[in-house]
Amino acid sequence: MSELEETGRTPEAVDTRALLDLAGQHHARTSRTLGSRELGGHLVKAYALEAPRRLVSAKVEAEALRIAEAHLRLGSARGSLGLAVLIVHAGGDGDYVLVHSWIEGHMSDLAVFTGPAGRPERLRPGRNGLAPCVWEAAILAHERDAFTRHVLDARGGIADRLAAWEADTLEGEVR
Repeated sequence: MSELEETGRTPEAVDTRALLDLAGQHHARTSRTLGSRELGGHLVKAYALEAPRRLVSAKVEAEALRIAEAHLRLGSARGSLGLAVLIVHAGGDGDYVLVHSWIEGHMSDLAVFTGPAGRPERLRPGRNGLAPCVWEAAILAHERDAFTRHVLDARGGIADRLAAWEADTLEGEVR
């Protein structure tokens, strides 16, 4: 039993009001695949992630693909293994593009781009330290498991492993 369970007391460092406010606003978002393609020397699985009443437009998707391709072209300098995931997120407060790739030593590389809603020409690299939100992290967690299951732990030739990885997508409601 943890100290929290034993005492029933919340540590002072925890902002209980903010956590409860955040919990009250939490909702599902929709994840859908945008297919796979080769970009910047990588096999890329792409996703649209959409907040309520927001859709990833063709214009935003096209700009996200352009950004991802430019970023991934430099992948060899980061030790890239040639597999990547792209998330195009029509968020409640703006648009986000995440480019995640697997690199040497069981590590990954992540770039986050942000901009105002529906203004893809204004997407820019996110501030230093910016990390995925809870919905983006759900997709990346699925992709981590798919990469491990189909590429690292699987048996057989690499073409079969990559086909299985490519087919394993997360669609529908994301919490």
